[in-house]
Amino acid sequence: MGALARALLLPLLAQWLLRAAPALATAPFTLPLRVASATSRGAVPTPGPGPPAEPRADGLALALEPAGGAANFLAMVDNLQGDSGRGYYLEMQIGTPPQKLQILVDTGSSNFAVAGAPHPYIDSYFDAERSSTYRPKGFDVTVKYTQGSWTGFVGEDVVTIPKGFNSSFLVNIATIFESENFFLPGIRWNGILGLAYATLAKVLGGIEPTLYKGDIWYTPIKEEWYYQIEILKLEIGGQSLNLDCREYNADKAIVDSGTTLLRLPQKVFDAVVEAVARTSLIPEFSEGFWTGSQLACWTNSETPWSYFPKISIYLRDENSSRSFRITILPQLYIQPMMGAGLNYECYRFGISPSTNALVIGATVMEGFYVVFDRAQKRVGFAASPCAEIAGAPVSEISGPFSTEDIASNCVPALPLNEPVLWIVSYTLMSVCGVILLVLITLLLLPVRCRHHPRDPEVVNDESSLVRHRWK
Repeated sequence: MGALARALLLPLLAQWLLRAAPALATAPFTLPLRVASATSRGAVPTPGPGPPAEPRADGLALALEPAGGAANFLAMVDNLQGDSGRGYYLEMQIGTPPQKLQILVDTGSSNFAVAGAPHPYIDSYFDAERSSTYRPKGFDVTVKYTQGSWTGFVGEDVVTIPKGFNSSFLVNIATIFESENFFLPGIRWNGILGLAYATLAKVLGGIEPTLYKGDIWYTPIKEEWYYQIEILKLEIGGQSLNLDCREYNADKAIVDSGTTLLRLPQKVFDAVVEAVARTSLIPEFSEGFWTGSQLACWTNSETPWSYFPKISIYLRDENSSRSFRITILPQLYIQPMMGAGLNYECYRFGISPSTNALVIGATVMEGFYVVFDRAQKRVGFAASPCAEIAGAPVSEISGPFSTEDIASNCVPALPLNEPVLWIVSYTLMSVCGVILLVLITLLLLPVRCRHHPRDPEVVNDESSLVRHRWK
């Protein structure tokens, strides 16, 4: 596994659930989550007086420090595989006898699901019928992401992580039997472990000092759903984009290990592309490179990184009057693509537009040691000794800086959540329907009356006829 991937171990595994948290989720379906240790199927003592509680699994996410011993984080480093293009994953064993699967680690979603049927893009799946400990729940769920969706049966089974833990867990799990744009060509994982806020409640273990250097800079979590933070400004080559800071946070800014690129709101993306193109030493560049539809290629003897500027993101510090800056060098956002040609190397632009969020994905996270500290409601960034190419660092972190020239709150008010919007929509539709019905009635009745103005009897008969027609 590459050095950059190793730097992501604790960022991705720092938080695993213990109980449910009342928060919004990435997808429309999230179960309340409790996880019971599977090392003993007997009664589990409860704190304080009262009868013992039986082990149970009430959710789709996985976490809990095993009772049998502390987690070995350095062992988990060796278990974490992958790259920023196809995602980072770890090995898990599910069921009895155990079936080995590779599970994508994703801080931007909140469900635990594995392939439950063959699929052209995966090499293995969990066969529930082969597991003597699998118990179906009797219903299925559908989860939709920004890109892709799946439908799966919900059940419970025993899960073991072979490196780093000494115990197994009894958890709820969705076995995917139908999906769209979820399993993609070239992936090496066949399940997903969502670590987003709707299913988290405990920091597991702590911080591994050998995986970072210097200080850890923390920024507060603004809303407990995604890992939402507050971005104050962006700089390209040391020059600010000079946008209203609310543009960077529209409608949210999150840290998500399950997103490959740095994704920016359209207005911010356009400003970044313009600034990068202007600052770079390349006079003309294809529009397709910026939009992701084309690669830029250089001969094997040449690397393009010297042509492009650094990109800096300013985050609000825990002390709200201060900020700190994380900076990525071109080596992180001008990304080589393997197998493009024999005599030349091709690269893609590691930044893309987004319609609903600024997402700090793997393009940025690979440059840092990132801590998801749910207990203290903060996300930390530190320099990583692994974030180097040819012995040179590809990221920087510095601070503090004053926030006197920045608004006291750059996070726009949260929009109404989806259920409220549906209620409002249906109410307005009902009101409009009633008004329309009244207008139609008023238009019809006078016309009928004008045909027989002289005889009240006829009017009454006609009115009865109209009523009969409406039935």
